[in-house]
Amino acid sequence: MLFFLSLALLPIGLIAVVQTQQITEQSKLNAELSLLAVTEQASGAERQVLQEAFGAAEALGSIIRIRRDSPDCSAFLRDYRDASNVYTLVGFIRADGIMECSSEEKEFDFTENDSFHLSVESQQRRATTFRSGTVSQRPVTVVNTPVFDQGELIGVMSISIPFETFKKVSEPALSLTPLAMMTFNQNGDILTTERGYAVVEKELPKDVALSVFTGDETKVFRAASKGGQERAYAVLPIVPNTVFALSVWPSDTPFLQTPLSSRIGLLLPVLMWLASLIVAFWALNRLAITHIRKLGRQMRRFAINRTLPRDTLNPSVPTELMEMESAFIGMAESILRDEATLEDSLREKNILLKEVHHRVKNNLQLISSIMNMQIRQASTADARFVLRRLQERILGLATVHKNLYQNDDLVRVDASVLLHEVVNQLLSVGLAPGSDVKVHQHYDKISVDADDAAPLTLLVSEALTNALKYVSRDPERESDITVNLGYDSPENAILIVKNAVGKDHTEPGTGLGSRLILAFTRQLNGQIEVEETETDYTLTVKFPVPQRGKEIRDY
Repeated sequence: MLFFLSLALLPIGLIAVVQTQQITEQSKLNAELSLLAVTEQASGAERQVLQEAFGAAEALGSIIRIRRDSPDCSAFLRDYRDASNVYTLVGFIRADGIMECSSEEKEFDFTENDSFHLSVESQQRRATTFRSGTVSQRPVTVVNTPVFDQGELIGVMSISIPFETFKKVSEPALSLTPLAMMTFNQNGDILTTERGYAVVEKELPKDVALSVFTGDETKVFRAASKGGQERAYAVLPIVPNTVFALSVWPSDTPFLQTPLSSRIGLLLPVLMWLASLIVAFWALNRLAITHIRKLGRQMRRFAINRTLPRDTLNPSVPTELMEMESAFIGMAESILRDEATLEDSLREKNILLKEVHHRVKNNLQLISSIMNMQIRQASTADARFVLRRLQERILGLATVHKNLYQNDDLVRVDASVLLHEVVNQLLSVGLAPGSDVKVHQHYDKISVDADDAAPLTLLVSEALTNALKYVSRDPERESDITVNLGYDSPENAILIVKNAVGKDHTEPGTGLGSRLILAFTRQLNGQIEVEETETDYTLTVKFPVPQRGKEIRDY
């Protein structure tokens, strides 16, 4: 929901940002125009003087083109200089570099003057500043204008302006004063400055030549000054393609500061987006998420300990959540009733099943007692042996049923307890008192299914009976029997019945015990292995003891 809300607000935010950027750009443009206007006002004196000087040079050049060979040429220029009372020298320099017609009425040689040569080569107007003029020996700014006759350059009209002239021109008061104000020509050479050359050298832009700004366009830019401070510079032409004005301003000039409304306008879409997300999240959390989490905790608590919620949702909760809680409580109560019914039914069935096992055990013991009476009345040893073998098997089954009804779990039986009881019972009957036979028993605590308990018990009974029957009775060597039950792997058990073999037993067997052992092994889904040596007879049976249901094989 937060994502889609952000997506819905995106067009509005983009429109606001674009409009704010347009306003900011317009404000920036207005600030630059204001800065250029102040620069134009600050350079008013230089602009007026230089424009008048170039205009005078153009006008005088037209007259000199006609009167350059006249004897009164120098007198005419002297009269103009005296009448203007602005310039120190007004003269015409021929193309060969000789000035004959001048306000000084003397001949001067400018063949070595670089400014003259540049004016001749470029055939354009030029302005150059000299710390010491060639004629007046005073700091002057020289304005040169080429003079043409029928398209051919015949010379240069030159006018020298003393620095005092610029200071005599009054300028209007400025709302802001620049750090430095200067003019420069198309080569980037400084012509005039209002605060001295030391200030100019410190405030000029670093690593930027002024000649790159000699064009018809005005420009406002930011750059680091040679003094290492961030400055704003405004450049505009005051004599087209000839003289340019440059003003230097601090970077925090009010003109250049972004208005507070523009900054707020940029932040407003972001603030609106954040406020919308906060409101949406708060509303979702208060109206839904908090109550859903509480309902989820109630469900988890019921799943863990079957406890119904003691505190229900507030009446102010939305109706849908109230209905969900009511449905959950109804379902939980139904589950508790069904589980109680199932537990009662299971308890009754367990009691009945234990009673069945108990009665089966009693019946098997009754049969064992009758067979015991029959054994005492048997006339032959073979008959007594057969009846005793049957009695041992019946007692083994009785032991299984006894462990089942005594165990709370009617599904699985502890094989270690069961086999220990069966083996001890067989040893008490089959091992004569004072016998030298030693029996070693070891059982791991292994849980087997109730269906496997009977074949396992009968298997051990048959294997131990055979071991007792064929164990060595030689007094010169040990007579021992070993019965071990342990884990072969996490879900596989191994049964080992081992007995010492003697040479004094010549009684042949019937083979019934071996067939029964094989049959019981198959019932256990196990594998049997017999190893017989001159001294030992070992019976090994490996069978699965899965923790879950066992695979049933059909033989």
